[in-house]
Amino acid sequence: MKLVTFEPAPAVSRIGAVRSNSEVVDLTAAYALYAREVEREQACERVAAARVPPNMRQLYEGGDASLKAAEAAFRHVEGLAPGAAGTQGEMVVYSAAQAPLKAPIIPKKFFHTAGNFREHHEEAQKAGFSHPVLPWIIFFQNVDAIIGPDAPIIYPDHLTRELDYELELAVVVKKSGKHFSAAEAVDYIGGFVIFNDVTARDIQREEMKSGVFSLSKGIDTFCPLGPWIVTRDEMPNPQNVSMRLRVNGELRQSSNSSRMAVTIPEILAHYSPMGYSAGDVVSTGTVSGVAAFSADPQSLYLKPGDVVECEIEGIGVLRNPVISWEQAYGKKAGGAR
Repeated sequence: MKLVTFEPAPAVSRIGAVRSNSEVVDLTAAYALYAREVEREQACERVAAARVPPNMRQLYEGGDASLKAAEAAFRHVEGLAPGAAGTQGEMVVYSAAQAPLKAPIIPKKFFHTAGNFREHHEEAQKAGFSHPVLPWIIFFQNVDAIIGPDAPIIYPDHLTRELDYELELAVVVKKSGKHFSAAEAVDYIGGFVIFNDVTARDIQREEMKSGVFSLSKGIDTFCPLGPWIVTRDEMPNPQNVSMRLRVNGELRQSSNSSRMAVTIPEILAHYSPMGYSAGDVVSTGTVSGVAAFSADPQSLYLKPGDVVECEIEGIGVLRNPVISWEQAYGKKAGGAR
């Protein structure tokens, strides 16, 4: 399944699964129908809220039982058209226009990997970057900076003039756990999602003097995630998928996940002593082609009006426009550089 979080009405958040024609099935409402029509449950709405809660992190906290219930609900309403009513008259199936997508999940913890693709380290060396980009650089992402598909990346020009992009494949952790091996890590993979690690390079260079990443990657809107979570069964070989990033249609990054220095199970196992919660997200590193390490970085850094498209085979495309601070807030920021 392609699992999404969507807002059918302002401030109303639901979880769903996307059909091949981009229609969205409300999984909680669909399971209420399944509970009534297949399981003959009298309290079908209460059962649905418990087994397929309308929140993605809570769905993962329900473990395999909740994921299997969600899939059963999705299959059960396969023949229903948009506008079909649920057990309480609510919509079960939405057209794409009726179901604006949000970030598919807001994790409790977002584990960030840097340096996993050696091509990224090599281009950094050629560009004379101040520090080596080594495997196992880990830090935590600011989960409040997460935005979903088509949401704007806000360019804070009072903070940075070197706004960069980094395409990454990220893993959604299926269940809580700690201290496990790479062989055991496969059981913790709950799905895959696209992540754009937006970075303020001028801030990053200063932070790297102390070996810490924080503000440069955690500013508000710097964490596009989406457009959905593809469950593990639909992406059987994540270590061999093509990865591309375009800005205004121009190809900037192009690689394959087979070029990782350490594999996804090895990454998950390596961080496991810190402990995972169900629904946590783990990034796996970016590929070559970032603006900062190009021959002419200033010509490639992001600016208001740009549109960034991150594409990973087997998942889809995460698209986000870049807008100015003034566009976002209707005023210029204080303390401009």
